[in-house]
Amino acid sequence: MTSEGGEDEYGATDEVDSPEGSGEYPLLPAPGELARQRDEYLESLLRLQAEFDNYRKRVERQQREIVENANASLVKKLLPVLDTADLALAHGGGADVKQVASALFDILSKEGLQRIDPEGERFDPEHHEAVAHEPGDGAGGPDKPEVSEVLRAGYIWKGRALRPAMVKVRG
Repeated sequence: MTSEGGEDEYGATDEVDSPEGSGEYPLLPAPGELARQRDEYLESLLRLQAEFDNYRKRVERQQREIVENANASLVKKLLPVLDTADLALAHGGGADVKQVASALFDILSKEGLQRIDPEGERFDPEHHEAVAHEPGDGAGGPDKPEVSEVLRAGYIWKGRALRPAMVKVRG
């Protein structure tokens, strides 16, 4: 209920006072201001999406690296078992030893393990560790030593040298 001056019982008037004093409130900001705000929000959203996508890719890459490193660590711990099987076979181990060694190596090779067995190949310090030397016959020359004997097999895990082959070098 309003009284004679247009005020209700609480003192409020029917007119709406704007900050400018015109009696009207603008309902929306100017169109240029709306477009600017929209562009800012869109840019912010796109940046946030890109940051999240980069974060997701980084986490996935880190998880793959953790799994790969854990697998490589486990395989490295199993190499002495393969070495023991090789020694047992070299000293007359039976078919049982051969079967177990073959089964273990087959499983690991399917996962990415490769054996470095370089006898007769040119010496490569990235994949071979020379622990003994014998004089060469002069054919290869001193700059081209070759592996004359493999003392312990080396292994590559998914393209990366896990353990170099221990070899005797000639030349």
